[in-house]
Amino acid sequence: MLKVFRYRIYPTKSQRTRMAETLELCRWTYNETLALRKNAYDQEGKLVSYYETKKLLPQWKEEKPELKGVHSQVLQEVVKRVDLAYQAFFRRVKAGEDPGYPRFKGYGRYDSFTYTQSGFSLKSGKLWLSKIGDIKIKLHRPVDGEIKRLNIRKTPTGKWFVSFLVEVEPDGLLPKIESESSVGVDVGLKSFITLSNGDRVDNPRFFVQEEKALAKAQRKLSKALKGSPERDRALKAVHRVHERITNKREDFVQKLSLSLVKSYDLIVFENLNIKCMVKNHCLAKHIADAAWSKLIAATSYKAEWAGKRVELVNPSNTSKICSGCGQMVLKSLSERVHQCPFCGLTLDRDHNATINILRLGLQSVAKA
Repeated sequence: MLKVFRYRIYPTKSQRTRMAETLELCRWTYNETLALRKNAYDQEGKLVSYYETKKLLPQWKEEKPELKGVHSQVLQEVVKRVDLAYQAFFRRVKAGEDPGYPRFKGYGRYDSFTYTQSGFSLKSGKLWLSKIGDIKIKLHRPVDGEIKRLNIRKTPTGKWFVSFLVEVEPDGLLPKIESESSVGVDVGLKSFITLSNGDRVDNPRFFVQEEKALAKAQRKLSKALKGSPERDRALKAVHRVHERITNKREDFVQKLSLSLVKSYDLIVFENLNIKCMVKNHCLAKHIADAAWSKLIAATSYKAEWAGKRVELVNPSNTSKICSGCGQMVLKSLSERVHQCPFCGLTLDRDHNATINILRLGLQSVAKA
């Protein structure tokens, strides 16, 4: 199985300059590739393939000698990104969606580059990158497995990170639980999750916690003169607040998903259409802040490594069906308690839903 390990790196001042130049050269290559393919189609009606574009890299290096300072596979990966953007565009067209055409990258809009097969090594607490040199890396945990590729990324606050894509064996990554324990999980806004055993986890609301600090930073940004050093500092302050929110949310989700996978063999979620849910302008901010998709994704891949199982079930009427007798009990969104007039069951609305979610998940597993 494939797994990603992410670490922070600490390049020197000269290395940061070289890496920033690499990003700019990659951005130039991306835009040049996109322009080539766009013009070929607009003027001749011709579709240029990835391999045809890749063959032009030696010619571009002659025209722009600075490109020789970038590892060849890094530039090839840039051309591949453009090809993937086109593939995604045509896929959305065929699906009948309203796709956006691949866009050119403006200054500062290209923030990562990738070594695919060679040009890097990891030894003695140092990360060696071709054309850049040995970089200090904080290995807070060992890199298990065979490294297939790595990605270098610069954050908006100026920090640098490396992500290793490695191939690992799934057995032994997390302790297996022998008992056939299962749980239904209902995500929400008041409680982040409610479990079918009645347990709850409160919604931390990280964005709401930082909303005042973000508004203050954005006010300073709006008052700063464009192109001035003050605006650069104000923009970095805004990025720091967003980074803090992201880090808190990521830490919370990773710990919660790990706890679920360690405790249960089968974890059942509702298959929610979150893209449509965020169109509700009254709740969009809070739904995005809750990051339900991130929790489901993190739980899914952790479960796969551990030999556990995650099931997604149809969310239709899970809160309306009585978990005791199976009768439909209509209720509005404001009603937070389930009271069944048929069997007399009185239960919290979310707890009732989780029992139904678990039942649907067990039925799905039995049919598989």
